[in-house]
Amino acid sequence: MRRTPCYPRTVCLLLAMAATHAACAQEQAPDVASGEFLANGTGYASVVQLSQLTDADAGGRLLLTFEQSGMAGLPLYVSDDHGKSWHYMQNVVDQEHAGEPAWQLRWQPNISELDRDSGDLKRGTLLLAANATRNDAKGHVIEEDLQLYTSIDQGKTWHYRSSIVRGGGHPEDKDNHGVWEPNVHVLDDGRMIVYYSSEQHKDQGFNQILAHKLSRDGGKTWGAEAMDVGVPGGVERPGMAVVTRLPDRRYVMNFEDIDGPENGKIHLKFSADGLDFGDPANRGIPVQTEGSAWPAACPVVSWFPVGGAQGVIVVSGERAGGNGDAAGRSLYWNNNGGKGPWWEVPAPVQKITGNIHAGWTQALLLQQDGKFLHITSSSSTDLQRGWKAAYNVMLYASASLNFNRYEAEDAARTDAVVVGNPRASNRRMARIAAGPYGKLQFDIHRDHGGTHVLRLRYEDVGLTATPRINVNGTPVAAGIGKADGDSGWEVMDVSAELKDGDNTIVIGGAEHAYDLDYVEIDPAR
Repeated sequence: MRRTPCYPRTVCLLLAMAATHAACAQEQAPDVASGEFLANGTGYASVVQLSQLTDADAGGRLLLTFEQSGMAGLPLYVSDDHGKSWHYMQNVVDQEHAGEPAWQLRWQPNISELDRDSGDLKRGTLLLAANATRNDAKGHVIEEDLQLYTSIDQGKTWHYRSSIVRGGGHPEDKDNHGVWEPNVHVLDDGRMIVYYSSEQHKDQGFNQILAHKLSRDGGKTWGAEAMDVGVPGGVERPGMAVVTRLPDRRYVMNFEDIDGPENGKIHLKFSADGLDFGDPANRGIPVQTEGSAWPAACPVVSWFPVGGAQGVIVVSGERAGGNGDAAGRSLYWNNNGGKGPWWEVPAPVQKITGNIHAGWTQALLLQQDGKFLHITSSSSTDLQRGWKAAYNVMLYASASLNFNRYEAEDAARTDAVVVGNPRASNRRMARIAAGPYGKLQFDIHRDHGGTHVLRLRYEDVGLTATPRINVNGTPVAAGIGKADGDSGWEVMDVSAELKDGDNTIVIGGAEHAYDLDYVEIDPAR
């Protein structure tokens, strides 16, 4: 039964932001939650767009699942209008342990659709992999069972397929042997593969590893475990693998590195075949801006066919380190196949973070209108209930994401500092010292060069300041600043020639110190 929501349809709450960032001067920004209420839920959103339907009216049909508090199973919601509205279908429950109240299918759901046949499963079959757990008499988790379910009727009914791997022990026990976070795909040859986290190798010196198993019969049975990521020493916990495909046919895997050198930092590893991600001890490449911001924990990596031939890789995280927004309200993007620096863009849903489950694994989907549907959990705005994860809510919103905008706080800084500012496009800006001292360096990639328009959004701090601009070593004449409405900011458009590939744009100090919000780059028309 759907619980009665205790949350307004449109959420917008201002709270004092308590978190501060080291090495970042703060003009305290308010904490803003915005988005449409979908349901009560703790986190771990997973959404799929049904693409194999013959019903002409089903082109906008989406299915969503997530974690909810309690032992009722995994809620399944459907949208028939591209995510503009949602309604509850059912709870998907543990069929393997039916009748055993201590067991329930409840954690880390991953819903997907087969884009090719796998074993006796036909293209268009829906897959749901999730973690079934058993509680002891005190309600503590003591066993885990990563299970796979299938549906051939658009999610109306589900059928137990197999147990992928089993584990045991309460998550907080030092000697537990838990298994977590299944992520299922089908390889080009039709074999099914599942990536997951395992704590079953502690006696070999691994606190936790990322591993995969293969199935040759569409997920009925599974082969031996193979390690993808494992850092020896018994401390670091790589976890929460999510894999997606790039246009060059490579696979990219993201993971969080809990208790690593920078706790929770998100890394990427690449594979030509989805099976070999290189030396398991190699962490791959970190997701990080030139300004040293990095997303942390609960990552989801996606690829979208926008912004150039290589498209855009987008990574979400529950929080951030470095100079990043501690509340995790930014998405990180890269348009160079993962090489070079990353950049931030505000997420469509602006969540409130009162507990670590707010933003725990988020869903992002490109829609037909070019906007991005974003679904995530947020702490409740009902302050009387408190910040417990049990009171979290699922929010959704659709918005355009501007992959031509390069935030000033993400650039490499010389005699400049990041300052929080609620009037800035991503809640932060860079304050640049007067010339010749201060500068920001933007190392950007453009698949196609040529004449571009650079738009700078900036404002002085009481004394006249005109930004100095240099593109690939050549000074560019400044334009005339114009008021950006009544925001207090000015915008300046200048014309510049960019190369195919990598470019360096330096925004230098002016007559006096000033603030830069972003540089936006568009081809000249």
